This record gives sequence, structure tokens and C-alpha cells, in this order.
Amino acid sequence: MRPRGRPFPRVQATALLTAAVALAVLSPIGILLYQSLLTAPFFAPTKRLALEAYRYIFQDPYFFEALKNSFLIGLGMVGVAVPLGSLFAFLVVKTDLPFARLFELLLLAPIFISAIILGIGFIVAFGPAGFVSSLVEGLFGQVPWSIYTLPAIAIIAGLTHVPYVYLYVASTIQNVDASLEEAARVAGARPFQVAVGVTLPLVRPALIYSAILMLLLGFELFGLPLVLGDAKGIMVVTTYLYRITAITGSSAYHLMAAVSMAIVFIALSLVVLQRYLLGRMEGRYVAIGTRGYRTERLSLGRLRWVWATLLALYLLVAVVLPVLGVVFRSLVVSWGPGVELREVLTLAHYGEIFKLPNLSRAVTNTLLVSAFGGVLALGLYLLVALGIQRGQGWGRILDYLSGIPRAVPGLVMGLAFLWLFLFVKPLSPIRGTLLSLILAYTVVWMPYGVRLLTAALLQVGREMEEADPIGHPHHRIG
Repeated sequence: MRPRGRPFPRVQATALLTAAVALAVLSPIGILLYQSLLTAPFFAPTKRLALEAYRYIFQDPYFFEALKNSFLIGLGMVGVAVPLGSLFAFLVVKTDLPFARLFELLLLAPIFISAIILGIGFIVAFGPAGFVSSLVEGLFGQVPWSIYTLPAIAIIAGLTHVPYVYLYVASTIQNVDASLEEAARVAGARPFQVAVGVTLPLVRPALIYSAILMLLLGFELFGLPLVLGDAKGIMVVTTYLYRITAITGSSAYHLMAAVSMAIVFIALSLVVLQRYLLGRMEGRYVAIGTRGYRTERLSLGRLRWVWATLLALYLLVAVVLPVLGVVFRSLVVSWGPGVELREVLTLAHYGEIFKLPNLSRAVTNTLLVSAFGGVLALGLYLLVALGIQRGQGWGRILDYLSGIPRAVPGLVMGLAFLWLFLFVKPLSPIRGTLLSLILAYTVVWMPYGVRLLTAALLQVGREMEEADPIGHPHHRIG
């Protein structure tokens, strides 16, 4: 027989994982904190310790206006993305919705499209001179909306973030035992009653994860507010940072860092709230135990095509029309009222793109980062999710740590990693390499992956792990 080595202590493994995540997450946060306490960029010889950066932003009314707008956009994203994402997840995963497989693929499209590109698409489609707006104005005499308002930005942001909620909720719904829903159907419940009375309580942890994450993303959102709100003076915390940088350049690093630390404090508060709510639910929403589960689709009856039409309408508004807008804008020299389409059509833009010398290199690098980085990140996220659910005290710390990166605006987190790679000597060899991008992306996207996996693991009963043979303690996870 093969001799068994001494199993690695479970607590020690979780502690090492926590230390590694803390180093990856807190290093850029630490350099931001240090920079926020200086009067100049930390590499400037005239720097000194002071609270001038915090004093400046807390006395600036524009900062509080931007903070309020970010919070309102976050609330709007919760109000739009969570209900729609949850509904679509239930329809696609648990019902006999027509074209469910196709909808499952199309619902993920906004994740792979840049927010700035979608913003431009919404302008071309739904802006004052957009082709949808022109059609509506021709039919009804006026356009009943304006996309250059705070409510419109919140709604559009919510629509474009529906896929994130869909992913979290769908992964949880897939693990709900169909026998629970079948029992409700036998008792005479309709599909809607089954969804509200059986499925909804079981996916409540995923809903809380999604709602908190949408609030966090409200503070991180940059592309849509920049494209849709900047011209009208609608400022959020990320565009506030962008404006500071544009006006003062590198001399504003301490102000950017101070604003980022304020956002981190808000994020930590939300993560604490999230942990408190989910801590009260642990054990109450276990749907997978030692008896296993099976899946069975509920019949929507005559409403099948009604729900399919609703989902198709969402895809039309949130994906198809904006993408068509971008494609259309790429084929014309200019566009606006009174412009004759035949006179402005051109393919010259595409000819110029394919003449760019670095295009193939950029595509290759993108594929390498997404392929290898995705595999490495998935492995790390799974370990972190297991540590959160099975690590007891260390799991709580892991949960807090993994929720921090997404609260820091991407442009600021990128700057923090740049500083790390530039000025921390052990990391300087990977500066300018694809590995540096993989590390940065893995940390920035950690809340997405960890929350998705944790919401699913929350439903796995602990008795499944306890059922592992006593003679193989090294097989246990966590």
C-alpha cells in the first residue's frame, strides 16, 4: 500500500491562502493609502505626510455630488439588473422557455462588450439624432426620453449589467432540487407561485450577492457616465477622478488616492453588511445534500411565447440596437439631422484599422491573457470561495478581502499596480509583461468570480464533505 503522508492542516492551508490574497489585494490598496497621506506624488522629493488630500476632497462640493450620483446609479442598477437578471435566470434554467439555449448565450453578450462601446451604441440608437429616436419622433411627433440624464444612465447601466446577476442566480438555480418544485406543483401551485414560494427563497443568497455587487459597481462605473453624462455635467466618482487627472496631471495622484480610499471605506461597509446578512442565512438555504438532486423544467403553458418575447425585447434594447448603432456609425463619415445616408457611407475606417502595425500583436496578447489568465484566475477563485465557505474565522477575512478590489475604480487600481511594478524591486522583472496584466486582472475581477462560486457553494450541505471516508482526511476541501 502507498504510505499516507501527514495531511496538511486545514486551518493552516486556509491561513496561507488568506495571507496570499491579502498580499495581492492589500499591496495596491496599501500604496494608495500611503499616497493619499502625502502632499505630492510619493516619488516626488517634496512630498511630506499630511491630510491635505482628504481635506481637499471633503471640502469640495463636487466630490459629494459625484458620490451622490454614483450611489443613485448603484440603486438604479439594483432596481433594474437584479429583478431582470433573476427573472431571466429562472426562465432559462427552470422552464420550457422557447430557444432557451440561444437566450442563454445571447444574455452574456454585454459582458464581452466594452461599456464605452455600448455607450456610443446607445447614443447612435437612442440619442437625439439616433435612428430609433428618429423613428419614434416620426411616428409620435416627439421622443419621450433623453439618455443624457441621471435616471437614463442608471437604467442603461442596469440593463447592461443584467448578465452579471443572471450568472450568479442561474448558477444557484441549477443546483435547486427539482423535487422541491415538483412538490409545489403537485399541491396545485402555478409556475409563478413555484418561483416565488420555492425557488426565490433558495436563491436569496445569490440575490444578496448580486444586489451588493451592483451597488459596488455603481461606484466603479466609468465608461457609461463618461460617454452619456460628462457633456451634461453629470459627474460620478470615477469621472471626478478622471477630471482631476485631466486638469492637474500627475500632481493629483494624492487626490486620486484619497478619493479611492473613501470608496474603499464604502465598499468595506457594504461587504460587512453582506457578510452579516448571509451569515444569518447559512444553513437555511441548503438545497444540495447527501441525497443529491435532479433537474426538471417547469411548463409555462400558453405564456411560453410571452416570456420569450419579453426576453427578446430586452436583448433588442440592451444588445442588438446598440451594437447595430456602433456598426452603423463605423460605416458613415458623419451622422446627424439632415445628413443624406448615401453621401456619408464609407468603408475607409476599416481600411485604416487593418493598416495599423500593432493590430495582430494586440489581438494575440488579448487571447493569451484571456486564455491562460482565465484558467489561473478560476483556480484561485475556487480556492478562495472554498475558503470563505469552509474556513470559519479565516473565511470571514477572505470574504472581506475578496470584495475590496471591485470597489476601486479600474483606472486607479491600474495605476496602483503600475506603481507596484515600477517601484517594488521584487516585482520589477514582470513589469511590461503579460504576467503583470494577468495578475492585475485576476485581482480586479476577483469579486466576480468569487461571488459566483460562493453563491453556488453556499447551497452545498456540509454533510457532503463530512461523508468523505475518515481514512482520507486529505480529500476534504477548504
